[in-house]
Amino acid sequence: MPNIKVSSPALEISGLTKRFGEKLAVNSVDLVVPSGSFFGLVGPNGAGKTTTLSMATGLLRPDAGTVSVHGLDVWTNLVESKRHIGVLSDGVRLFDRLTGLQLVTYAGLLSGMERSVVAERAADLLDLFDLEAASGTLVVDYSAGMTKKIALACALIHAPQVLVLDEPFESVDPVSGANIRNILHGFVESGGTVIVSSHAMDLVQRMCDHVAVIADGRVLASGTTDDVRGDSSLEDRFVELVGGRRHGKGPEWLRIS
Repeated sequence: MPNIKVSSPALEISGLTKRFGEKLAVNSVDLVVPSGSFFGLVGPNGAGKTTTLSMATGLLRPDAGTVSVHGLDVWTNLVESKRHIGVLSDGVRLFDRLTGLQLVTYAGLLSGMERSVVAERAADLLDLFDLEAASGTLVVDYSAGMTKKIALACALIHAPQVLVLDEPFESVDPVSGANIRNILHGFVESGGTVIVSSHAMDLVQRMCDHVAVIADGRVLASGTTDDVRGDSSLEDRFVELVGGRRHGKGPEWLRIS
């Protein structure tokens, strides 16, 4: 069984490419995510973020290119590499007719863990995410914030080295968002790596120590957050790289006076 190299980059992408018909969704992307980093992947809608992360985590086969997690080639060692990755995908439906406890337990059992270990870890995670009182409630009846937290618990139960989270804070209230950020920072401080895709530039600037800007399926800038944003805010640097800002005040009929 292949072993991961903890000293190597948490995620290394080279020449990653994906087409959907005539559309080139991901255009020969190269990206290195340092081990132990809190990495933000930002870009406009349709930039290729979700497609890139889906290929990087073994959910979507690339047309070309390679992906490795701590030196382990994802698409050559698909099952083994997935043991080291926790994934929260944006928009993917959960088995929401299960209770919270059942869903986390199911995720653990799917990972091949012993039932006794799953039971212990599920209890720990429900306590960590303040979901103990809702453990017997069907996930379909959870709020948006609770749903994000139970999905994150499912991504964590097999103790991955790398967490890949696609829009983890979308539709999440400020309290739940703050709690999730605290948990993610604790994960990074313990040696894990978090990769977050988000539209919230201010949040990424405050939360992430590394960032990559992607648009039209290409990486426009990558490095430490401070290096990428330079002397401006990350949002201003993002708009400068991506383009498209409009400075007009709108039509006359929209003005009150």
